[in-house]
Amino acid sequence: MSDSDTPLPQPLLDDEGMDLLDDFLHERAGEDALDLIGAHGFLVALAVAPREVPATSWIAELFHGTPEFANDQERETILGLLEQLRRNAIDVLEAGGLPELPFELTLDGVAAEETPIGDWCAGFMEGVFLDEPAWFEGDEETSATLLLPFMLLSALFDDEPEMADMGRDTQRMESFVAQLPELVLDLYLHYRVPPDTAKPKPRPKRPVGKGGKGKSGKGEKRR
Repeated sequence: MSDSDTPLPQPLLDDEGMDLLDDFLHERAGEDALDLIGAHGFLVALAVAPREVPATSWIAELFHGTPEFANDQERETILGLLEQLRRNAIDVLEAGGLPELPFELTLDGVAAEETPIGDWCAGFMEGVFLDEPAWFEGDEETSATLLLPFMLLSALFDDEPEMADMGRDTQRMESFVAQLPELVLDLYLHYRVPPDTAKPKPRPKRPVGKGGKGKSGKGEKRR
């Protein structure tokens, strides 16, 4: 896909919604819950997943337990925002668009596990682990190839010598980071669009701005 054909990444939640989630996950959800970056990756994985995961299952996994909400209104707001992010990811990908990720698309010489990119990919992989057999049913080799960039960037597999060696290839890792939105779309098309179905055409890229970064645009963790 040429640069002129690449659609501009689209945010999956507005700034107000991201801030509300950030505050709750950081201050109220408990130390075992995913933070905003990890939750974003986790929910994008659920949008791509080969089959639907019940909300009760993924909510429990995201929070690693049951969060204590101040009241029913807060519970409805927070869970509604999480579902909205997941649903928006599906809508963007279904239309052939690219999701905007909440960080700069570069490692800039820093190890992936020390950046929000690594956190996001680790969250994505947690979404995969939630229903791992579904991701590898059928063409296991193709699935493994498509998931490899997320696995490497997550640093969750560095205890495997072959994976650790690949992870030291800084040029390859930078290439994976730059392609993350397109790689998400590739996974969605692989799992969610049957082979005999016409693939959605990407929207033309608008000649404005710079996509692939979140609200801060600095590649820093939101804490």
